[in-house]
Amino acid sequence: MRAAALLLLLASFGAGAVVIRDDVPDLQYRMAASEFPALADVPGEGHGVLIAPQWVVTAAHVVSWQHALDVVVVGGTPRAVRRVVVHTGYKPPPQEMIDTALKSGDWEAYFGFASSVDDIALIELAEPVRDVAPARIYHGSALGKVVRFMGRGATGTGSKGHSLHGSHRTDLRHGYNTISLSQERWIGYTFDPPPNALALEASSGSGDSGGPMLVEVDREWQIAGLTAWKRGQVEGTEVRLGRYGETGYGVRLANYADWIEKTMATGDASGISVAPGKRADRSSRAPARPTPR
Repeated sequence: MRAAALLLLLASFGAGAVVIRDDVPDLQYRMAASEFPALADVPGEGHGVLIAPQWVVTAAHVVSWQHALDVVVVGGTPRAVRRVVVHTGYKPPPQEMIDTALKSGDWEAYFGFASSVDDIALIELAEPVRDVAPARIYHGSALGKVVRFMGRGATGTGSKGHSLHGSHRTDLRHGYNTISLSQERWIGYTFDPPPNALALEASSGSGDSGGPMLVEVDREWQIAGLTAWKRGQVEGTEVRLGRYGETGYGVRLANYADWIEKTMATGDASGISVAPGKRADRSSRAPARPTPR
């Protein structure tokens, strides 16, 4: 339980809400859920995206701490969950690593660990969703593209950031940033201050991991990534989240397209299947592969 609680606090190195510019009114970042109905709400905090009538994709750390995941909300309607499939390349950070970072202020091992896991999972719904169109995965290069992301989690402004201990479920907001790095598992951006910022420049915060990072293709929003973790600014022993200059990372979905397709087609593709009301047994999970540098 202690590890799970700390993981929730640290999830914004892994989580995504919307932290905004200081000089732009918050109201301009608000959005209606009807603007992107494929967004899924996970109980407590966190998101996913409907990518097929009976499947929602999300970040693995969003579902791995859940004692039970029986329902997700898509298009404003609760949808019963049949099971969750967590990628075998995902594992939570070791408790010792978290404790050491909290005491010393040296988060490099944590950041390295976060970059080395396959932070992705699929949620199979009990019944197909008929009233919401699934979003499509973007298969092109996102490098240099402006992405749109959204979430209901913690918010704040770039000069002050946001608190780890504040609310992780607020009003729905969206924002934009430019993808400046693309790796095997990840795409990423830097939260720039004005005047070198987009009109609605933003960064992720705590509480909405698993939300989409969208690229517009012929007036259609396609999913290039899932908000996953951040490299915040370290001051003393604390990580200051949501401040200008931080780097946000998203799971690059094109890297997992084959795994997603096989899992949806066959019901299993080297993932750990979890029925509603149960948590994954991690004792048999294969170790995560290291990220190429």
